[in-house]
Amino acid sequence: MSESTATDLVIILITGTENPKRLPSAFFLAATAAAAEQSVIMYFTGPATELLKKGVAETLFPLLGGNSVADFMKLAEDNGVRIIGCVQSLELNGMTEADIAQPLPLLTPSQALPALGGPLAAY
Repeated sequence: MSESTATDLVIILITGTENPKRLPSAFFLAATAAAAEQSVIMYFTGPATELLKKGVAETLFPLLGGNSVADFMKLAEDNGVRIIGCVQSLELNGMTEADIAQPLPLLTPSQALPALGGPLAAY
């Protein structure tokens, strides 16, 4: 997906490690929309930014014996979903850019707003 592509779906992910059973739905929705050739952005803010930390998503399992949150994230990314992190939420969670598992855009809410110009879904 190019930077100039209009966004069809924006998911603002606010759920993090505190409620792993809520997470798969957001990633399935994002992956399904992206697989249908929609432009999809997931904006991780609040507690959700903890999922971006190295090693966290790999050790979080919504269902005992099931896939990890990292697996759900990879499914979304493999289908073309763009992930953006909230830089202010990193600070609130005691994290820095060095803590992030992979390079990705880190934006303040005001910086992210232009990219979030599609229908919104919050999880």
